[in-house]
Amino acid sequence: MRAVLLEAFGAPPQLREVPDPPCADDGVVVRVEATGLCRSDWHGWLGHDPDIRLPHVPGHELAGTIVEAGAEVTRFAVGDRVTVPFVCGCGRCSECVSGNPQTCRNQQQPGFTYWGSFAELVALPWADLNLVRVPDTVDLPTAASLGCRFATAYRGVRQVAQVQPGETVAVFGCGGVGLAAVMIAAAAGAHVIAVDPSSAARALAAEFGARTVLDPDGIAEAVRELTYGGADVAVEALGAAGVVGPALASLRPRGRLVQIGLLPGEVTLDLSSVVSRELRWLGSHGIATATYPALLDEIGSGLLDPSRLITRHISLDETPDALAAMSHPGPAGITVIHPHQR
Repeated sequence: MRAVLLEAFGAPPQLREVPDPPCADDGVVVRVEATGLCRSDWHGWLGHDPDIRLPHVPGHELAGTIVEAGAEVTRFAVGDRVTVPFVCGCGRCSECVSGNPQTCRNQQQPGFTYWGSFAELVALPWADLNLVRVPDTVDLPTAASLGCRFATAYRGVRQVAQVQPGETVAVFGCGGVGLAAVMIAAAAGAHVIAVDPSSAARALAAEFGARTVLDPDGIAEAVRELTYGGADVAVEALGAAGVVGPALASLRPRGRLVQIGLLPGEVTLDLSSVVSRELRWLGSHGIATATYPALLDEIGSGLLDPSRLITRHISLDETPDALAAMSHPGPAGITVIHPHQR
């Protein structure tokens, strides 16, 4: 099969012919019809993820059709249209048994712990537990966008922050996950403030439901003034150490910050204000498979429309350059790769 191969961290990715992935007894092999280009893939390319071993194929947001199923797989079959969360749980540890496979201690992640979906085929483990059947009402590029950014934002906004109608939510960073958070918070009835240095990203945020869009300069004070004391919820969707402090400072007393963006470095915080103002800094990592039915129902009803976040479609041939280009500001929205298009 053709795949994007990383042979050295930070070096130009290469399009190569590599062996087809084997199918485990409890797993499947999926023909990748669509896969998202995510900033997490960029972190992996630069060597920020300790689980990656070279040579490596990135890619973790995917949807496609099963072309091979292991002998132990009972819930899915060849021909099924499926997607998968980027955290695949083992089904045996206490986290999985409690219904939280997104924090599985034995988790596998396509594109990180093993070869991912920037390829024509991808193998997925523990299929009966982790696969999600894609309904006919959802196209595969939209389903692919759910694997990381949209689904992560959905869990962060709805389940971790538990955003309520009438609350004010400040979203810091309007890339794919931030724009998803804007759309989801607005659909929940929140007043959304979107923060990003890119005017194009701010324009998309306004289109997706943000009532106010702001440049990051002096942002904490600006949010506090706009909200008469601070936002109820802040969403850090960029993964930048310098953003966490302003995001916390933008909150009202007893406000909550949801950390969705990956932070590759150390963060220095004024913890005295966290204590004195009873602020909460909440991590949110992926989504449980069991949450997908509610998410898909909201998509099917039209309450949420992740397809609006997709602003660019590219081929596998274009992917190496597109991945490397993420080191610089790029187009707003989500880019979807189509591995079988030439």
